[in-house]
Amino acid sequence: MHRPFTNGIMEGEWMVRHDISLLTDQDIYLFKEGNHFELYDKLGSHPMTVDGQEGAYFAVWAPNAKHVSVIGEFNGWDKESHQLASRWDGSGIWEGFLAGVKKGDIYKYHIVSNYNDYSVDKGDPYAFYWETPPRTASVIWDTNYTWNDNAWMAGRHKPNSLNAPFAIYEVHLGSWRRVPEEGNRSLNYRELAHYLADYVKEMGFTHVELLPIMEHPFYGSWGYQTVGYFAPTSRYGTPQDFMYMVDVLHQKGIGVIIDWVPSHFPSDEHGLAYFDGTYLYEHQDPQRGFHPEWNSYIYNYGRNEVRNFLISSALFWLDKYHIDGIRVDAVASMLYLDYARKDGEWSPNIYGGKEDLDAISFLKRFNEAVYSAHPDVQTIAEESTAWPMVSRPTHVGGLGFGMKWNMGWMHDTLKYMSKDPLYRKYNHDQLTFSIWYAFSENFMLPLSHDEVVHGKGALIGKMPGDEWQRSANLRLMFGYMYGHPGKKLLFMGGEISQWKEWGHEESLEWHALNYPFQQGIHKWVRDLNYLYRDEPAMHELDFSNDGFEWIDFHDWEQSIISFIRKGKSGETVLVVCNFTGVPRRNYIVGVPHGGFWKELLNSDAEIYGGSGCGNAGGVEAIAAPAQGRDFALYLTLPPLGVLFLKS
Repeated sequence: MHRPFTNGIMEGEWMVRHDISLLTDQDIYLFKEGNHFELYDKLGSHPMTVDGQEGAYFAVWAPNAKHVSVIGEFNGWDKESHQLASRWDGSGIWEGFLAGVKKGDIYKYHIVSNYNDYSVDKGDPYAFYWETPPRTASVIWDTNYTWNDNAWMAGRHKPNSLNAPFAIYEVHLGSWRRVPEEGNRSLNYRELAHYLADYVKEMGFTHVELLPIMEHPFYGSWGYQTVGYFAPTSRYGTPQDFMYMVDVLHQKGIGVIIDWVPSHFPSDEHGLAYFDGTYLYEHQDPQRGFHPEWNSYIYNYGRNEVRNFLISSALFWLDKYHIDGIRVDAVASMLYLDYARKDGEWSPNIYGGKEDLDAISFLKRFNEAVYSAHPDVQTIAEESTAWPMVSRPTHVGGLGFGMKWNMGWMHDTLKYMSKDPLYRKYNHDQLTFSIWYAFSENFMLPLSHDEVVHGKGALIGKMPGDEWQRSANLRLMFGYMYGHPGKKLLFMGGEISQWKEWGHEESLEWHALNYPFQQGIHKWVRDLNYLYRDEPAMHELDFSNDGFEWIDFHDWEQSIISFIRKGKSGETVLVVCNFTGVPRRNYIVGVPHGGFWKELLNSDAEIYGGSGCGNAGGVEAIAAPAQGRDFALYLTLPPLGVLFLKS
C-alpha cells in the first residue's frame, strides 16, 4: 500500500522512504482490537522491490519510543541515518522502506525511549532469521520455499485426529546425533531430515516432538528461553533448511509437533524485555511480570498487542512451516497467580482468587484461533495440576486444548517402578489410581526429557535390580505405558536404554546398541509402536471409558493387573502385567469370549533380552467363570513381564 509521501532520507546510495506500508486500515483495526493473528506478514522486515529499487520494508511496535532507526553493517551501525517514521494512527508502529538492503543483511532497531533517556539496540521481535548465538542481530530473510508434502497436508487430518495413534518421539535436535570427527558438532537441519526421518519411520513412531527450535540465546535452556518467536534457530541452518527437514518428515508419513513457550521470556538486552523503555511485552507489576523460578519475564496477557504477537507466532509455524501440532510449555505457570510464589508475593484477581484471568482468556483465544485456521492439527498442554477441562472445547467452558500431558500418571508410574518388586504390593494403588481420572481429559502419557536430567538419571537407572532385572523392568514399564489409555510420548535415548542421563552438549549413547539388553529394548519399543498403531483397540478409544475395561485390579498381593482395551468395532486386546520377578503358572484371567487368544507380544521373549517364559504363541479360552466373565485363560505370566493377547 502507498500513502501520500511524507518524508525521504537520502544517505548516499541508501534511502529511507516513509510512503510505503504493508499495513492497511483493517490491519490497524485488528491490531488494536487484539485479533490480528497474521502479523508476521506485516511487522518485521520484508525484502521487496519498490519502483525498481530493491530493499526491505521494516515495521516494529514501539509505542513509547521517541526515535526508532534501523542499524546494521549496511550503514556502519549508524544510529541516525535510517530512521523509521511513527504511524499517525496511534498504533505505536514505526515503519519505513530502506532501499539498498537485501536478504542476508543483519540489523537491529535502535530505540530511543520517551522515558528516562533510555536507549537500546534490539533484535526484531518478528524476524524470520537471527545470527547464530552468541551474536544477537536479526537477519533480513524470507519464508519462500517449494513444498513437496502435498499428500501429507491433504490427508493429515487422519493421523492427527484424536482417535488416531500418537506415538511421539521427543527430540532435542542439537544432541540427538553428533559428529565426533568434526569437533562433536551437531547435525544440521538437512542432515537431520534424512537420518531422523528414516530412524523414526523404522522405529514405528508416528510423530516427532521438537524441544523449542525457536531462536534462543542460551543453548543450555534447550530453547525454553525464547527470543526469536518467528525464527528457527540458526545453529542448524536457515529457515529453508528447517522447512526441508519438516518436508522430508512429512514425505515419510511423520507428523511434526513443536514446543512453544508463551509463558515467559528471557531478560537478554537484545530481546523483548523493556523493549521501548517501558514494560511493553511483560506485565509491569513484578508480582505478575517476573518469574522467580526461571528469572524471566512473564507476558502481559491482557494487552491486545501482546496477544497478537503470541498467537501470530503460533499460527506462523502452522502456516509457514506446515507444523502439525503445538505443545504449550508450562501452562500451569500461566494459570495461577501464585505459581512458584510465597505468601505475600502475589495478589489475588478481582474476585479474590488465584487464577490469572488474562492468561485464561489468552489460552482460550489461542486455541480457538489455531483450530479455526487449522482444524487438522492439535494443541497439547503441559499442565501439571488438576485444573478442570484443559482439553475440552471453550464453548463448554474448557481451555480448548486437544490434549493434555498426564503428569500424575508419569510421576506415579516412575515412583512405583523404582521400588523393589518385593515392596510393590504395598503401593498397588499407584498403578490403579490413574484409571479413576484417565478419561477426565484427553491425556498423553509422557516419559519426557524432564525425567532424565538434573541428576534424575536415565530411565534404565531408575529401575531396581541387576542388569537383567533393570532391563526387564524397563520393558515392563514401556509395555504398561503402551497398554494404558492415552497417547504416548518417549524422549530420545529411552528407546535405546542409554545408561547416562541426557546431556544437551553430547550425542545420545548410540554405542549402547552394541549390547544385547539395549538391542532388546530397542526392538521392544519398535514392536510396541507397531502394535499400538496396527491394533485399533489400542488407540481408537484412548480418551473414552468405552475403550477400557478392568479384568482385575485387586491382585495387589502378587502385583498383577489385567485389563482389556477395546476398539470402535468391538476389537479387543488383553493386557496382563506382572510386576514381580516371580513367574506365575496357570494364572487365571477372565475374558469376555472363547476361542484362541494369540500372544501378540511378550516382553520376556528372548529377542527382547528376556528369559523366554510365555505361552507358546497363545492360549485357548475355556468355558469357566472367572472374575465375572464366562470364559477364562490359564496363562503363564513371565517375571517382570507384560503380555498382549488378542482373540
